[in-house]
Amino acid sequence: MSTSVRTSTTPTTTSATASVTARTTTPSILPVPADRRTRNGIAGTVLRAFRRAPGLVLAAVVLTIVIAWALVPDLFTEQDPLMGEPADRLQAPSTAHLLGTDHLGRDVLSRVVHGAAASLGTTAIAVLIAFGAGTLLGVVSGFLGRGVDAVVMRLIDVLQSIPGLLLSMSVVVALGFGSVNIALAVALASIPAFARVARGEVLRWRSTLFVEAARLSGIRTPEIIGRHVLPHAVAPVFALAALEFGSAILAVSALSFLGYGAPPPQPEWGLLVSEGRDFLASAWWLTTLPGLVIAGVVLSVNRIARSIGSGRRLS
Repeated sequence: MSTSVRTSTTPTTTSATASVTARTTTPSILPVPADRRTRNGIAGTVLRAFRRAPGLVLAAVVLTIVIAWALVPDLFTEQDPLMGEPADRLQAPSTAHLLGTDHLGRDVLSRVVHGAAASLGTTAIAVLIAFGAGTLLGVVSGFLGRGVDAVVMRLIDVLQSIPGLLLSMSVVVALGFGSVNIALAVALASIPAFARVARGEVLRWRSTLFVEAARLSGIRTPEIIGRHVLPHAVAPVFALAALEFGSAILAVSALSFLGYGAPPPQPEWGLLVSEGRDFLASAWWLTTLPGLVIAGVVLSVNRIARSIGSGRRLS
């Protein structure tokens, strides 16, 4: 009797399990609702990122727009940045000219947009040169040590003892005016920061066990640096490069403001501020609005650099 009961209940249990499995797996093959796709798509990612870090998202948007200005300026303005209408001189911001016009009737927005390429290009060159030269000096100094470290660090101390803007001005005066010379001058003033950070990271990693093992295995010093030390030491230097980009924008704009950059009528952000200082009483927008653009870009770069340094992500 007991055997027959067990035999009769087994198919029931099996069918019930199959029914539960079917009910459980059936929804997985149904199409995902549209609202769920939206929440999980790009729009949902942006919305979540904005809720978590609105300042970081706003900084990324500002920087994206400014980079687009530098790459494709004609998409944002149809005005010629070099030609103006004398009848439209010193017009306040309006629907026809969003940032107003200057003393020659040129559209200020067009000059700001087209000036992004010169200002950001010069800044990028300066940061790249400082990144390469400073990292190389720091790595060589930290890994070789002793006499090489002493000589390199004393050279870095000399460069750091001179204010950055004063050093840049001295280099520009010695080399001549122009955007390329400004980039070299700003890069020279930024090298010490990169060298010190790179040296500190190399000192931290050169005494690790895998580096000592590579040295005892007979691997040459350049190969040890390139394969075992540099990949670990370069991450903080990249974070510093993002932070130094904002400082470099200010330095490039300051030198351009002083007249060391590209000659007029070529638009540069610092030059735009300089041209408007004679009209502060009657045309405040000539200096204020380009200055706000510079400030907004620098703040955005610094915000993103802080995020990179802390390891924070948008999503």
